Amino acid sequence: MARLPYADLTHPEVSPLVDQIVAERGSVLHLYQMLLQSPPVARGWLNHLTGIRQQSSLAGDIREMVIMRIAILNGAPYEADQHAPIALKEGMSQAQLDALDAWEGSALFNEKERAVLAYTDAMTRHVQVPDAVFDDAKQHFSQREMVELTATIATYNMVSRFLEALQIHSHDDR
Repeated sequence: MARLPYADLTHPEVSPLVDQIVAERGSVLHLYQMLLQSPPVARGWLNHLTGIRQQSSLAGDIREMVIMRIAILNGAPYEADQHAPIALKEGMSQAQLDALDAWEGSALFNEKERAVLAYTDAMTRHVQVPDAVFDDAKQHFSQREMVELTATIATYNMVSRFLEALQIHSHDDR
């Protein structure tokens, strides 16, 4: 059970945001129902995540692989529950999802994916990224894509930390 109550979606202050979230996401997930406790934060979060998820030039399979790896590293089951079906739809295999926790020893990831996973691990575990890890990732992406990859990793670390601090889980009653 979440540490704070979920927002009342019928409150007039949140109604326009609820409509926007439903239009963009299909429904109001637990994450957004918690964020709606602060409409200004929810609005900014929604706009930011829309840019990362829907307006980035980063390939969907790479984006979702990053999100799933962050969910594993940060122990964020809600994030994993929400993104596993998206990862499969974007082209990751179930075998790759299953191997993400021990990707270094898996032959299921190509050179580009391994560079992305190493970059994700460095940013998530240590914040500072060694030059060799950055340079390896940079070989596979344009400057724009490197900015978008970095922003995606940073963003989903923010998401998992928010979810876990407030103990938001898929099975919560709302």
